[in-house]
Amino acid sequence: MNPALWIAAGLLAVVALSGGISKTFVPKEKLAALRGGGWTSDASVGFVRTLGVLELLAAVGLILPAALDIAPVLVPVTAVCWILLMVGAMITHGRRGESAFVVLNLVYLAVAAFIAWGRFGPGSFTG
Repeated sequence: MNPALWIAAGLLAVVALSGGISKTFVPKEKLAALRGGGWTSDASVGFVRTLGVLELLAAVGLILPAALDIAPVLVPVTAVCWILLMVGAMITHGRRGESAFVVLNLVYLAVAAFIAWGRFGPGSFTG
């Protein structure tokens, strides 16, 4: 169980890191031109940057607390936060009729749910 949870957390951290970097550092106009980035044209620069920073924090929160053994409970807490972020992403893409991105966000949500379940339960760092 533990290796599967580490792999899932690592993969989700890579997703969060790439999304966070793009939303934080790529100009909003360039993001809006990308496939699936049209939602940014309806959002403020501050909102897009805030989402980017949250994704960067998620990338850190999925790996470092457990790797450094400093408050490892933050790993499943971060996974739950990611689930909430993905619900918002699914609503946003759903309203825009972007069903492929809704499905992709659902996959990310499922991975985060696996991490949260595993790290709060059978693969807990406290047990």
